[in-house]
Amino acid sequence: MRKTGKSRRVQEAASIGGDLMLAPLVAMMRLPMMAMDAGSSRPWGTETARAVNEKTVAMAEGAFAAQMSLLHSASRFWPEVFSGRTPSLFNGIAAERSFNAALKPASVAVKANFRRLSTKT
Repeated sequence: MRKTGKSRRVQEAASIGGDLMLAPLVAMMRLPMMAMDAGSSRPWGTETARAVNEKTVAMAEGAFAAQMSLLHSASRFWPEVFSGRTPSLFNGIAAERSFNAALKPASVAVKANFRRLSTKT
């Protein structure tokens, strides 16, 4: 059975939400390593630098993905109008896609961090 567009969007949003639910746990797993970094003589320890870098990269990738998603929706405006459908820019689908695209890089980073930090114990 083929999934509908709405079903696929709901599943993707649930997957992103599930991954992001790991964020507080990842922060708690990182705290001891960051505390050790703070006690060292170096101003930026390995885990602290990694945490800041990953967040910066995820934010930049998310902003870019959101803009590209909106650009794609804008480019589909007239074809959607001429086919008799409500343009995704008007019915909220474009905003939903853009929001999901913005959160996806953070979701991937959190999930990867959880896996990495889970194996360090």
